Amino acid sequence: MTSTESHPSTEAVVAAVREVAAEYGRAVTAVTHDIGADQVARRTSAPLFAVADPDGSLPHEAFVELSGPPRIELTVHPEGDTRVVVEGVDFPDVAHEHVPDFLRALFRGTAHLKSRFFPPATTLVVPLPGDVTYKEHVGAPLSPWLAARRR
Repeated sequence: MTSTESHPSTEAVVAAVREVAAEYGRAVTAVTHDIGADQVARRTSAPLFAVADPDGSLPHEAFVELSGPPRIELTVHPEGDTRVVVEGVDFPDVAHEHVPDFLRALFRGTAHLKSRFFPPATTLVVPLPGDVTYKEHVGAPLSPWLAARRR
């Protein structure tokens, strides 16, 4: 099994994002596609004008923005992970197969902020089905959407 067969393709993730956005009445405000080793962000060391990876595959990366609140930006990487930025909170490695459930957790309101007094810290927690949870530190100031997620 090659690495591209072990996870959904970039195009499949973008299609799933569009479906979830439509399901919750959110607009997809921007979609850009970068195709080729010379275009994909993680292939900066690729030789000039090299289109394929050394194994002959053609890497495909996509950037997607969704209307908010919350403001969401996704960068779908060909390696099987997606960078999701929610109101400025960066989740750098959401697995491709988790992206639809991640978005649903945001739109359904199951994502929440967890704070602790000492040492002071605030974390955005995004629980998914199957005991999968993504957590990332939240810096100040909080957007109105993030502030409303406090428990």
